[in-house]
Amino acid sequence: PFCYRAKRLLEQKGVDYKEIEVSDNPNLKSEMLSRSDGRYTVPQIFIDDEHIGGCDELIALESAGHLDTLLRGQN
Repeated sequence: PFCYRAKRLLEQKGVDYKEIEVSDNPNLKSEMLSRSDGRYTVPQIFIDDEHIGGCDELIALESAGHLDTLLRGQN
C-alpha cells in the first residue's frame, strides 16, 4: 500500500519515476540499502539522487508544500 500511495502521488503530479524492484536481486538490494542509510522498508524514494525517505516522508513533503520545489530541482 505504501508503494501504491507514493506512485499515485507522483502520477498525480505528472512525474516520471523509475521503479527498482530489489526483492529478487541481492546485489541491487545491498546497493539500495547503502543509498538509503540502511533503511530496508519499501518504497525508498530519491529525487535527483537525494534520499527523501519512504512514502510517509514523501507525503509530509507534499503536505508542507515542499515537494513541488524538490521536483522542479530548486532545492
